[in-house]
Amino acid sequence: MGQILVGTASWADKSLLDSGLFYPKQAKSAEARLRHYSTHFPLVEVDSSYYALPAPQVAQLWAERTPETFVFDVKAFRIFTQHQTPPNVLPKDIRDALGPLAEKRNVYYGDLPPELMEEMWRRFRLALEPLRQANKLGAVLFQFPPWFFYRRSNLEHIARCAQILEGYQLAVEFRNRTWFEDKHRSEVLAFERDHRLTHVVVDEPQGFPSSIPAIWEVTNPGLAIFRLHGRNARTWDKKGLTASSERFDYEYQEAELREFLSPVLRLAHQAERVHVVFNNNLRDQGIRGATTFSALVSNASPILARGE
Repeated sequence: MGQILVGTASWADKSLLDSGLFYPKQAKSAEARLRHYSTHFPLVEVDSSYYALPAPQVAQLWAERTPETFVFDVKAFRIFTQHQTPPNVLPKDIRDALGPLAEKRNVYYGDLPPELMEEMWRRFRLALEPLRQANKLGAVLFQFPPWFFYRRSNLEHIARCAQILEGYQLAVEFRNRTWFEDKHRSEVLAFERDHRLTHVVVDEPQGFPSSIPAIWEVTNPGLAIFRLHGRNARTWDKKGLTASSERFDYEYQEAELREFLSPVLRLAHQAERVHVVFNNNLRDQGIRGATTFSALVSNASPILARGE
């Protein structure tokens, strides 16, 4: 059976830090918090890389401050996933090279000249390299926006991302229901397998255009990922929220987490490694969910390993 790693999306979310419910009072620095987190969990998802390109020296510090077997999944920078990107989050020299485009409220992937986009990709690869060299890089997570729907050009964009990041493990999560409608589901899963992409299984509110059902499929035998966003239908598509922690405000009960145990273990029988990431991030909700699920996995794994 493959290894199951459980963690949370971010270790430094403002809501978690402000709550005072996980980190000891003396853990006031970024280093102290990461070291404390890594004594509790073997995996974390880097969320800050979505908002701004991380510096290679920061990634080097992440590698140095965590145990040898610790793993980071890293979210792709927002412009690569075709999200709206305020020019002020781009590196200054890139922003300066944009000319009048820099005055726009947002720019998108197609707005940047090819040479600037090539440079953005180069810097992103540089940022990932310290984690890869330390054997601590899990997946690069491409979470696409709700307006990124099923069509040929979007498949081509994903394939292009995989080509540019050849040698890295890409994981794909959609936020538009067209990708797994009956007429597209088999094709999309086959596309992910053909390009060795990790299909991200999700738990999230259903019934919205941005809802994706939980499809328990392994498309890359090296890695499967299960991300839990909570089941708060009231906030899932709500406009005007000031923080992601409001959108993902949900407390998983142990009975709900037990329902996931069998399908996660089935993933582990098909993949060498399974990453389970709690993205319900109001206060310490994700921490507690990950702690509970880790215990469930630990109790169940020896039994399954013996074939009982």
